[in-house]
Amino acid sequence: MSTPSTVLAFDLGASSGRAIVGRLDSETGRITIEEIHRFSNDPVQVGNHLHWDILRLLHELKQGILQTKHLGYSQIESLAIDSWAVDFGLLAANGELLGNPYHYRDHQTDGIMEKVISEVGREKLYALTGLQFLQFNSIFQLYALQKNNPDLLSRADTFLMIPDLLRYFLTGEKHSEFTNATTTQLLNATSLTWETSLLSQFGLPEQIFLPPVASGTRVGSLSTAVCEELDVPSIPVIAVGEHDTASAVVAVPALDEDFAFLSCGTWSLLGTETAKPVLTEQALAWNFTNEGGVYGTNRLLKNIMGLWLIQECKRTWEKEGKTASFAELVKQAEAVQPFQFFIDPDDDMFLNPAHMPKQIQQYCRDTGQTVPQTDGEIVRCILESLALKYRFILERTEQLSGKTYRGLHIVGGGIQNELLCQFTASAIQREVWAGPVEGSALGNLVVQWIALGYIANLREARKLIRNSFPVKTYHPEDGASWQAAYTAFCDVASRSTVK
Repeated sequence: MSTPSTVLAFDLGASSGRAIVGRLDSETGRITIEEIHRFSNDPVQVGNHLHWDILRLLHELKQGILQTKHLGYSQIESLAIDSWAVDFGLLAANGELLGNPYHYRDHQTDGIMEKVISEVGREKLYALTGLQFLQFNSIFQLYALQKNNPDLLSRADTFLMIPDLLRYFLTGEKHSEFTNATTTQLLNATSLTWETSLLSQFGLPEQIFLPPVASGTRVGSLSTAVCEELDVPSIPVIAVGEHDTASAVVAVPALDEDFAFLSCGTWSLLGTETAKPVLTEQALAWNFTNEGGVYGTNRLLKNIMGLWLIQECKRTWEKEGKTASFAELVKQAEAVQPFQFFIDPDDDMFLNPAHMPKQIQQYCRDTGQTVPQTDGEIVRCILESLALKYRFILERTEQLSGKTYRGLHIVGGGIQNELLCQFTASAIQREVWAGPVEGSALGNLVVQWIALGYIANLREARKLIRNSFPVKTYHPEDGASWQAAYTAFCDVASRSTVK
């Protein structure tokens, strides 16, 4: 390879998306990236329902492709898309989209999880799928559709997750990618095929679910219509780890064979890689999830509410005329006296409240604590609580995996919050290795290069990432105070609606 290999990654998060060009230089053994397009991802409230603006996202993908041309990247060898999980679109037999995809925070699934569990049984559903019980999982969304809008499902010809759907719009080809399919709670954790007994039990049309394809599979090229519209060549499209967490874990620059990771963004996902799903009674009791990873790996992890808590507070304060940036809010939090109040970030009351700051205050009031009053106090409460929750989940991850981890790798945009990284190191009393920031996008890029034959395997990919991007180490501080805080946090969290 005399010139660097250049590929394009689209990384879509719950609040924003980005197009990133990656270049792999065989002579230096390094990866370089350039963000060429960034855009907001704003859900739209229509009546009583919250939807994704899927056609706007398609438009932004096209703008990203155009930017590669405008910036002189004429030799894009492939492109790929990763995004959040669980949400989907339905196509009619003529290939047209049946309605706008629902947002996972839409209230259509309120109370649905409990109904499904009562019909199937919690133990059976976990044994079949190995997935954490979250009210927005695809199975519960589909159940809600079947009850509330059966005509929509009756007209459906194809079920496609969000990256699958956007790929279809670009290529005209329909494929279901494996890592995202595992987040539906409809894929059998052992056979890795759709669990037809569940589809049958809930009257879901089996024929709309396509056999999952492995990450790293070529799944078409830009269609003639898209190429003519954008005046670009027909770029090959690859199915990477299309669940953004799967891609983020690919990018963990671990030196150890066994490692713990935290993908930190709107959601926090903490866990480890295992050779096969962990389907024990204890994993069920602790509500851990088993999600498919790339190249035969399994991700044993726990979903934690994450920086959504601060994002929603900021959004609410902006409505009230306050303009503090995230950095300014963190600075305010830094000045607050530590360990005055705690929340369990995963309490159901924080999933989609009308006013997040008031909800946090109400939680503290209900649990007999001092109630945070200022914006800085609320942010400090969130950050300390997240760090302590990470310790709680890390220790359970070790018990389930039978492994002990020297420290915690953190990837994703959340590492830009250095106070949270330091709090996490102190809470777990181990080193934290933070980096890279663009975890999901890098995982997307390197799987493309593996598929194209430039990188041999996952281990080599992680070495390349570590050699190409900085990793910052945080050391634990003030162990006694953090231990006392952890005891207090666990006492408060024991009163939560979610264990």
